[in-house]
Amino acid sequence: MTTTESNTGQTVIHVVQHLAPGGLESLALDLLAFSTPLNKVMIVSLEGEKKQAIENWPRLKPFANQIHFLEKKPGVKLHTLSQLVKTFNVIKPDVVHTHHIGPLLYAGLASRLTSVPVRIHTEHDVWHLNNEKHVRLEKMALNVAKPQLVADANLVEETLLNHFSYNNTTTIKNGVDCEKFSPGRKDLARAHFNLPADKKIIGCAGRLETVKGHDLAISALSYMPKCVHLTIAGHGSQRAKLEALAAQYDVLDRVTFLGLVDDMQRFYQALDLFCMPSRSEGFPLSPLEAQACNIRTAVTNVGASKETLCPDSGRLIKANDIHNMADVLFHMLCHGVETQPRQFVLENNDIRNMVKAYESLAAQVQLVEAVA
Repeated sequence: MTTTESNTGQTVIHVVQHLAPGGLESLALDLLAFSTPLNKVMIVSLEGEKKQAIENWPRLKPFANQIHFLEKKPGVKLHTLSQLVKTFNVIKPDVVHTHHIGPLLYAGLASRLTSVPVRIHTEHDVWHLNNEKHVRLEKMALNVAKPQLVADANLVEETLLNHFSYNNTTTIKNGVDCEKFSPGRKDLARAHFNLPADKKIIGCAGRLETVKGHDLAISALSYMPKCVHLTIAGHGSQRAKLEALAAQYDVLDRVTFLGLVDDMQRFYQALDLFCMPSRSEGFPLSPLEAQACNIRTAVTNVGASKETLCPDSGRLIKANDIHNMADVLFHMLCHGVETQPRQFVLENNDIRNMVKAYESLAAQVQLVEAVA
């Protein structure tokens, strides 16, 4: 397939570090799922093994023929570069789209070595740029790969420009499927998850890891009246510690751990409020998903989280502040607003518009390369 035969579509390869439940990985799947039908799109994961990845994340199963795993081990592996060069030489992609620093280092170089016409790199967060070694590595990788650089938030773009002064930089904000994530009946959703029908329910979602701040939400719950219940969707290494913390605060009977939830739209529909209590974030998807379901949302003021909030119905929480979290959440439960957050997401963060923006960007880069 050649870049001149636009009526036959393009071959696009997304390269990620791993394929496990997470915002970046979900976004890559959406870029695959919502791509123009004529395009041939696949995802290459540097790490992991296909069978195990699908078992751990059933959402991958429908895309089994479009995902490929290099099974990279920890550390610098020249074999991984060789695998990518071979893959690109065989498939001859029109576009290689890397996500985060590891894929940029390996696939960025491989795409230059194989003369891939269009190279796009998206930064989904900028935590790693607090490390000077990572800054040097990324600067080197950008100079070698020379991709069109995309930030997924205004804050991310500002940080990238401060560190790199890279000319080819733009912002395309993340999106969610607003047809999938839509309002629904709260009573049916609660019955599905066996959640209490007579309580005010606050929901959190994400990996059960320290960075996601679920311990802060549990602690904040202890300062709210017994009519408030907390439910958490997600799994991870901290579950036992979180359950012990809930017992310590004597709120274990007011917290429901749902584990990994595939039917996330129904999860959001069961809530009165959604809370993202994270200690660190990039541009998260869960607040957008919740608001697309018309659920009011509060997020901690970390990373670009505030850019995901409906300005009329959403609230910011001070980072790592349990008392402020309790105050904000209980105030929201007690005071409703007329504004519906779904409209904000429809106008600013619909996945179909995001995919169109990336496809338009690829076409622009292709045109520039063709006349250069």
